[in-house]
Amino acid sequence: MAVNLQSRVIDLRRNLLALGALVEQRVAGVIEVIRDGDVELARKIRSSDAEIDEMQIELETECTRLLALGSPVASDLRLILTTMRVSNELERIADMCKGISKRVIRLVESGSYRYPASLVQMAEGALAMLRDVLVAFSNSDTKLCLEIRRADNYIDNLNREVVAWAREWIESEVEKTAAAIELISIGQRVERLADIVTAIAEDTFFLVEGRLVRHGAE
Repeated sequence: MAVNLQSRVIDLRRNLLALGALVEQRVAGVIEVIRDGDVELARKIRSSDAEIDEMQIELETECTRLLALGSPVASDLRLILTTMRVSNELERIADMCKGISKRVIRLVESGSYRYPASLVQMAEGALAMLRDVLVAFSNSDTKLCLEIRRADNYIDNLNREVVAWAREWIESEVEKTAAAIELISIGQRVERLADIVTAIAEDTFFLVEGRLVRHGAE
């Protein structure tokens, strides 16, 4: 059965950006969760996976259908392949938000929730990267993609600050070791979220330029 490839590809791009906007809302919510210890919001994020999962599955299914029936080539083929990767990466970001929320809930309920300013800065930086990568994808902006890759170093440096802060907390209050380790785990997930955004930037570069920029190459 033939498909109208041009129309379906346009829909594919639009639907991927819609998924990205929804995931962006999750990350913005996680900043509030971290900053305010907002358990109610954390619980909402923890239990709100279904819509994102459904959108990701629909995108993947459509990509598979277009590969099978549309005989895509060149830029259309790259868009389909990129959509499959990016939709999965966006779903993984949503999973990171869920994991962060679970850990904040545990810390708040145990009465042991403390954090350094660098943890909030990390989350805000990751959100800025995600917003930029959605703009880069929408506008086919490869220059912005490369800037996003470089911004990941900022997140890595902040994560080292979080780890150092947590170690000092352990040294001053050894009974808080479990809470400090949980906090390190939150920082690791924020760092991983930023890594995934960087991968989306690299995928977007491939979509536009048709070449890879992974493993430090530009």
